[in-house]
Amino acid sequence: MPRILLLAAIAAICLPAWPADGDNKDTVNAEEIIKKFAAKEAEFREARNNYTYRQTVKMQELDAGGNPEIGKWEEVDDIIFSPDGKRMEKVVWAPVVNLQHIQLTPEDAKDLRDVQPFVLTTSEIGEYNIAYLGREKVDEVGCYTFSVKPKKMDKGKRYFEGQIWVDDRDLQIVKTYGKGVGIVSKNNQFPKFETYREQIDGKYWFPTYTHADDTLHFPDGEAQRIRMTVKYQDYKRYEGKSTIKYGDVVDDKTSTPPPPKKK
Repeated sequence: MPRILLLAAIAAICLPAWPADGDNKDTVNAEEIIKKFAAKEAEFREARNNYTYRQTVKMQELDAGGNPEIGKWEEVDDIIFSPDGKRMEKVVWAPVVNLQHIQLTPEDAKDLRDVQPFVLTTSEIGEYNIAYLGREKVDEVGCYTFSVKPKKMDKGKRYFEGQIWVDDRDLQIVKTYGKGVGIVSKNNQFPKFETYREQIDGKYWFPTYTHADDTLHFPDGEAQRIRMTVKYQDYKRYEGKSTIKYGDVVDDKTSTPPPPKKK
């Protein structure tokens, strides 16, 4: 049975100077821009680790005409802190997974947590190649656009490959488009996704929406179209002292555990 991987950590470098809008004689030091937004991303990551929020995931298998089939996966999790300040994921709602043609894998969880919310910090830029693509607007926000690709891949680690849009005023990533990549079996296929951020508390650009609508092509000739949305809502700053420890799950008696991993 084919397997699917969903969902970013990013980083990069290697850019020429490039012209600013409206005046080809003006140039901007692209390498300096990367350094500045990578530093901002490090600040963003630290800040987001001190926020609680709700994450809602929905994925559907589609038929050839783009209509939803029976197979789907839905889950709602609250990213919270325990009384002793440890960060954890609490399953709020998780009906039985009934995907018919694809199967979730451990890499899916890594992509959901790290690749789709994509962060590119100072400590990570050396792992990536970045190339300037141009200047665009994202919902009226002026942005520098870059392509990002890992220089090499280590087994067991997930990477982002695609494009990022960096706000030209705050120098924070406001949009990403690409896919999760890594060293895995060819039976694992990854959908392209698009993640948007919004400004929270008037300062940080946090991810609020991820969307994927892609056809996965497998080595045996099979193809499966999927549609996925991830919403990140109700950001609230945690005022206590936190200990970041991802992966803890507080089980809800009304929830259903995830399906067994494929062997």
